[in-house]
Amino acid sequence: MTQSAPGLRRFVKSSRASKAWRTASSALKHPAVLYAAVVARPDEKWGETPCAFVERKSGREDVSEGELISWCRDNLAHYKCPRHIVFSELPKTSTGKVQKHILRADIKEKLG
Repeated sequence: MTQSAPGLRRFVKSSRASKAWRTASSALKHPAVLYAAVVARPDEKWGETPCAFVERKSGREDVSEGELISWCRDNLAHYKCPRHIVFSELPKTSTGKVQKHILRADIKEKLG
């Protein structure tokens, strides 16, 4: 059974407009995904784009970023699909909620 990240931010600011997206729920349906969380990633052209952090199920380390993006494109509108996927264990609180502020800080750190 897959689980979603509680408190998922539902909007991304893109091209001077806020657009709703449900990227994580689509990525979670992939058979190799255990947990997924989506945060906004800064983008020069669009303002923000979705970036998915994915924790894979044990024994399913073979799934690639391209495969998950393709999966999302088959199930979501193009603008809702993540442009980047980071595979890692998701940081959670003691109650199991994903700590998205840590994920956002990780994105900022990687972007320099």
